[in-house]
Amino acid sequence: MSDIGKLDSVQRAAVFLMSLGESDAAEIMKHMGPKEVQRIGTAMSMLSHVKQDQVETVMADFLNAVGNQTGLGVGSDDYIRSVLNQALGEDKAGGLIDRILQGANTKGLDTLKWMDARQVADIIRYEHPQIQAIVVSYLDADQAAEVVSQFDERVRLDILMRISSLETVQPSALQELNDILERQFAGNATAKTTNMGGVKVVADIMNFFDTGTETNVMESIKEVDEDLGNEIQDLMFVFANLSEVDDRGIQAILREISTDVLVVALKGADTALQEKIFKNMSKRAAELLRDDLEASPPVRVSDVETAQKEILTVARRLADDGEIMLGGSGEDML
Repeated sequence: MSDIGKLDSVQRAAVFLMSLGESDAAEIMKHMGPKEVQRIGTAMSMLSHVKQDQVETVMADFLNAVGNQTGLGVGSDDYIRSVLNQALGEDKAGGLIDRILQGANTKGLDTLKWMDARQVADIIRYEHPQIQAIVVSYLDADQAAEVVSQFDERVRLDILMRISSLETVQPSALQELNDILERQFAGNATAKTTNMGGVKVVADIMNFFDTGTETNVMESIKEVDEDLGNEIQDLMFVFANLSEVDDRGIQAILREISTDVLVVALKGADTALQEKIFKNMSKRAAELLRDDLEASPPVRVSDVETAQKEILTVARRLADDGEIMLGGSGEDML
């Protein structure tokens, strides 16, 4: 196992959980989402030869972090609303409060996040298109892309168009979801609307489509509303946008990408992006990568796109974890 200082947060969490008893570790993981469980479970499976001093370091870091936090245990919804409203004002605090407290009202929707994409698609297949749009917009972008891909092109387009114009969801709509999922949501008919959907959500979902699906859907959207299609395209994060990621972010991405994948992906990159990649490698590694690029045979465009998608998936995951920042507007891929 590598030096403890080089472990990322997921690996540290894996060491910590494996140091606990089975029941305690299981109890902690009950409070995690599906992606967190998968990442930590994978990290656990890859741990080997963990030394005693490494475990002690992780435990010490945990105790230090806990020691710096309050022991008040305040968890009242009313208290949270009051504090945030006073700190930020009602306008700014509204959306943040919804996101923080929404989990108490969306147990049925959260259950969908643990399901296979085909299962989710089957659950909503015969529901009203607006209900389909609400469900898909609630899911994480990669799962949403898989769910939408289960529908035919006409339904797929309809769902995405509806999500793009979706801004808030009335409590009555959430109640309709309650009927679909046979779960009881907390809250009442006078609750505030919930922010969901929008053009950015569609862009995030389309980022996870395979290239063929992405192209077909974008063409269909532009046939219906060209301005909307252009707006979605501008918000998508594609391979060319990596040139706008800072050096620290590029280095974090490179640590998780194999050289074989990088060589194929860079076949379709412009010179500026290639140079940015070289700049963030050691001199020796950059020289070897240049040699590999020059010596490698021609590759199919589909292989280049697949390699680029793999790197983008890593970049988005790191961004979701708060380890890097993504930005910029989209450009067409090779």
